[in-house]
Amino acid sequence: MDIPYTVEARPDTGLYNAKVGIWLFLASEVMLFGALFSAYILLRVGATGDLWPHGWLNIPIGTFNTLVLITSSITTVMAWASLKMNQFGRFKFFHACTILLSLAFVCVKSYEYHDKFTHYEIHLTDGRIADGHLVKSTPEQVIIHGRFVEDRKELFDLRAQGASHTHEEITLPRAQIKTMENYGPWHHTYLAVYFTLTGLHALHVIGGALVIGFLWGPGSKLWRQDPDRFTNRVEISGLFWHFVDLVWIFLFPVLYLL
Repeated sequence: MDIPYTVEARPDTGLYNAKVGIWLFLASEVMLFGALFSAYILLRVGATGDLWPHGWLNIPIGTFNTLVLITSSITTVMAWASLKMNQFGRFKFFHACTILLSLAFVCVKSYEYHDKFTHYEIHLTDGRIADGHLVKSTPEQVIIHGRFVEDRKELFDLRAQGASHTHEEITLPRAQIKTMENYGPWHHTYLAVYFTLTGLHALHVIGGALVIGFLWGPGSKLWRQDPDRFTNRVEISGLFWHFVDLVWIFLFPVLYLL
C-alpha cells in the first residue's frame, strides 16, 4: 500500500504530509525553547545587578560559532537547490559541508564547556579568593593560572574591568583551601541557564547532523528510486536545521552580549 501525499500536496493543507508534520513538530519546539527563554528573563530581571555575571563567555568564539551555524544553513539550502536542479553530485558536496560545519560547531562548544569545567573559584582560609584555570592538582597543593580578589563581586563584571586584571600561576596549599568549585551549572544561576539552553541546543545540532548524515549516506539511495520524495526529505531536514540556527541567533546575544 502506498503512503499518500509523500510528494503531492494535500488538498486541505496545500502541503505534503512530511511538511505538515515538521511544522507541527517545530511548533512544539518553539514552546519548549520559549519556556526556557522566559525562565531566563524572569531570573535575569529578578537578579541583583552587581551579582549577575558579565563577560564570563568568550564573545569572539561565540561569534565564530554563529558564523559557522549560519554558513551551515546556507549549505543546507544549496544542497536542496542542487536536488531541485537534478545535480546530485553538488547535493553531496553541500550536504557534506553542512555535516562538517555542524561538527565544527559542536567541537567549539565542547571547548567552551571544557573551559568552564576547568575554571575554579577557590575560597581560602585567610578570606581571599583565588580564581583561575586549573593547571595541576595534587593531594598537597593546587596550581591555577589566575588571580586573587578580596571581594567576590570583583568576579562578576569582567567586561567593566577589561584587561586591568592580570593572571599568573598561583600555588595554593591544600591546607589553605576552604572551598573549591568549578564554573559548572551548579556554580551560579547564570551558568545553570547557560548549560541548559546551550546543552539542549547542542543536542538538537547533533540530532540534526545525524539525520543529514543519513540522507547524505545510506538514505541517498532513495534518489535513484524516487527523486521527488528524497528531495522532500532533504527539505524537511533543512527546515529543522534552519530552526536550530534561528534558536542560536537568539541564544548568542542573550547569553554572550547582554
